[in-house]
Amino acid sequence: MPDLSPLPPAFAATRAALHRVAELIVAPARVAATGNEIALEATAGGFGTPPFPGGGRVRVEGDVLVVEEAGVGERRAALATLPGAAVLAGLPAADLDGAPLEIEPAAALALAVFYAFSDDVLRRLLAEAPDGADPSEIHLWPEHFDVAFDQGSEADGRRAGYGASPGDEQHPEPYLYVGPWSPPPAGPEWNATGFTGAELGYAALLDAADPTAVALEFFRGRRDALLS
Repeated sequence: MPDLSPLPPAFAATRAALHRVAELIVAPARVAATGNEIALEATAGGFGTPPFPGGGRVRVEGDVLVVEEAGVGERRAALATLPGAAVLAGLPAADLDGAPLEIEPAAALALAVFYAFSDDVLRRLLAEAPDGADPSEIHLWPEHFDVAFDQGSEADGRRAGYGASPGDEQHPEPYLYVGPWSPPPAGPEWNATGFTGAELGYAALLDAADPTAVALEFFRGRRDALLS
């Protein structure tokens, strides 16, 4: 897996375009295959659906849409417009915006690296789930474009989401977060902007000699404050 690196200037525009692809192409492809499931996951070079019940999947690899079909092979095409992507994925295209998608390959790679890094860190954290924490699976959610899982007792006010966002309206760069479902304990570590919780910005990861260790320290500290 490549190391985290400074974000290209086109990152925000590329993230926004790929977010639309996730919501309007990739998640609907999973719904079409399963009837109701929308959750995605980090995949090689980007993000995509889990394998479909009958085999195959739809995923994004950099700036390319990849449609895998069981027993057939795969079809690939550069992500140019939403209607073009829908046709490749076998979805209705008539109501989709036909404006060009602003996807820059280097920025798409940076997003893929962040997702791969985040998925690795969250899987390590999930493996440490304390007894009774009732952790969920890790998903990449198309609505917010974040990778996350939940753990902790909801009845005791200790459940929270542990995740990684590639950025949003309040955050121009990616960040890690812990979002408690109930008000967290008082303390300066609950420093999030735009939501109640804690966050660790992309710059702190870039500055670290060991970004994985820093990310795990962040998550473990907030987890222990909530679950202890």
